Amino acid sequence: MKISRVTTSDQRFTLPDAAGTDSIHTDPKYSYAVTLLELDDGEFGTGLAFTLGRGTEVVVRAIEAFIPYVVGRDLNEIMPRFAKFWRELADESQLRWIGPQKGAIHLALASISSALVDAWCRKHQQPLWKLLLDMPPEDLIEWVDLRYLENQLTRKQALELLHQGEAQRLTNWESHEIITKGYPAYNTSVGWLGYDIDHLVRNCREQIAAGFGALKIKVGSPRIEDDIRRLRAVREAVGPDIRMMTDANQIWSVPQAIAAGKQLCDLDCFWIEEPTHPDDILGHQQIAREIAPLKIATGECVSNAILFKNLIQAQAVHFLQADSLRLGGLPEFLAVVLMGKQAGLPVVPHAGDMSQIHQHLATWQSIALGVEPYHLEYIPHLREHFVEPVEVTGGRYQLPRTPGSSTRLQGVSPTEG
Repeated sequence: MKISRVTTSDQRFTLPDAAGTDSIHTDPKYSYAVTLLELDDGEFGTGLAFTLGRGTEVVVRAIEAFIPYVVGRDLNEIMPRFAKFWRELADESQLRWIGPQKGAIHLALASISSALVDAWCRKHQQPLWKLLLDMPPEDLIEWVDLRYLENQLTRKQALELLHQGEAQRLTNWESHEIITKGYPAYNTSVGWLGYDIDHLVRNCREQIAAGFGALKIKVGSPRIEDDIRRLRAVREAVGPDIRMMTDANQIWSVPQAIAAGKQLCDLDCFWIEEPTHPDDILGHQQIAREIAPLKIATGECVSNAILFKNLIQAQAVHFLQADSLRLGGLPEFLAVVLMGKQAGLPVVPHAGDMSQIHQHLATWQSIALGVEPYHLEYIPHLREHFVEPVEVTGGRYQLPRTPGSSTRLQGVSPTEG
């Protein structure tokens, strides 16, 4: 199972009018820096790193810088000690300088590592969620990178967490509600900031009628009064029983976030997402204290597991929105899940992958660790571009049954030569 070739490409997709817009990102073009990892038997794995268009070419060049360290390696040697190999790449002595574990170099590692996982799943003829459920704790711990995290979570503690859910993982998973009914979804595509209020309300009503029990509405308008007007219109349209998240996309300073959060407290919002700059740990801590009981979610732009550790230790967050395509891949993502489990904080992933991968990971987290299945983000704008797009019926993800991690894109496959 030698890796015979690694190639990368820049894939960009135009969105419908005003789709993807928020308080900061006004002209998004959903894009991927794609890694194709070919094995000597003809099988291949597809990996992704998510961007918003410009700059994807930079991530592609960073992927190319890693290729000499991947080609010629044996997948059978890499994957049983996946975190060790991941660390070798993350710590390459010269490339590390343009991270470490952040920026384009880390996005490149996410693309490469997700290609390795996809190839491994396909060789084992299992979807990722099932492969993870089948792995004994002693094997899965070798996929978890805990370096720099030991003052929050030791290897022994991580293993104990994995063993605690083992009985259900081995005996009852086939009858679990997620397997039989699907994983609950929340719809983000209803509430882009570029939609006027009539469009917004119409979208929300349509998706509630389609079975969604949760929606996310973008906030961060120049006037908070406009945000409140939009949120009140949505609440009136969907009723009191629908979970309504809000997302500021980092637009506010800490004082602005506190002032806005206090006004949002009266609107029955489930959380406020990204209220300020993602690296401002103490700012999040202050906001969380000042706007309680409104809860904070953050993580889509948190670039590594160490920052998640700091957010947890500072009691600055309630929902960890780790994204395996923003982190360096599964070795970091799994570490964040286990830290969250220990702290009683669920990982509710950001969907940079359009939840193609995260439907697998959220399923594993709930079944293997007993984490409540909070709604998983659903953004349908790129469905047509995936070979095996996510399927959401009645507001629930229907779990994929085909081997792999659901990352393959239409028209993106190895070429001869």
